[in-house]
Amino acid sequence: MIEKTALITGGAGFLGSHLCDAFIQKGFRVVAVDNMITGAETNIAHLAKEARFELLTQNVSDGIAYSGPVHYVLHFASPASPADYLAYPIATLKVGALGTHNALGLARAKKAIFLLASTSEIYGDPLVHPQKEDYWGNVNPVGPRGVYDEAKRFAEAMTMAYHNAHALDAKIVRIFNTYGPRMRLHDGRAIPAFISEALAGRPIPIFGNGKQTRSFCYVDDLIRGILQIIFSDIHEPVNLGNPNEMTILELARMVIELTGSSSRIEYKPLPVDDPKVRQPDISKVKRKVGWEPQVALAEGLRKTIEYFKKCFSDNRLSKK
Repeated sequence: MIEKTALITGGAGFLGSHLCDAFIQKGFRVVAVDNMITGAETNIAHLAKEARFELLTQNVSDGIAYSGPVHYVLHFASPASPADYLAYPIATLKVGALGTHNALGLARAKKAIFLLASTSEIYGDPLVHPQKEDYWGNVNPVGPRGVYDEAKRFAEAMTMAYHNAHALDAKIVRIFNTYGPRMRLHDGRAIPAFISEALAGRPIPIFGNGKQTRSFCYVDDLIRGILQIIFSDIHEPVNLGNPNEMTILELARMVIELTGSSSRIEYKPLPVDDPKVRQPDISKVKRKVGWEPQVALAEGLRKTIEYFKKCFSDNRLSKK
């Protein structure tokens, strides 16, 4: 049997590193490509002695240099949190445009199956709730979040263009809020921010009145869904996320309870264009491949809290 290779851009990132693990476990050779702007070698350090794993330190916006065979290309390279894409706006736009073009070109040249990591942010501040894949979104292209939203919308358009013009076997997953081990302490997202402040006994920041909603999916569930999609015959965009909606204030109170923290809640001004609601309609992916989340929020949060506790004890919580 021929050993198959999966090339994962952003392979040292939160989701990318979990995908590296998943493909290694399936017997694949894995090539991770990352320029380490938001990725971390600690995420893949456990794979360093794995013969079937290779790390290429490259910026995919400049090109992807790999001469070996590739059977699957998964494009996960991109700053993905508000703190990151506000710090790297041009790099975010470039990886969504040039990086996607290079990853698609590699997949076409290698005759590989391609999967794009898109995002629920393509829906913007939605006027339709919950969000179905046929909703076109409500995005401010020149607002502070526009660099990420529009980069992903362009990436989707280019992916479908390669599928239609070149018959490339391409998939698009629109990823809703995902959490779990290997998230970075200061990546600007709610769960790592809440857990880290709770563990330190500091005030937990809530933006606005905390009544804005999100839906949180544990990383193991998401990775399982990605694998089901990439090995399917689906080509249209598919939502992946947990449909159990809750307010940010409810999340903060749950984190305080699970950590046993004495932290209080501190209210801060709401950022510009912050979505008021976010909830995936996952009826398509349930119908197509039978996927739905299995890990309850309390269970996933406990696992994530244990990860952060270990990071605190090991003094290896990155401030990147």
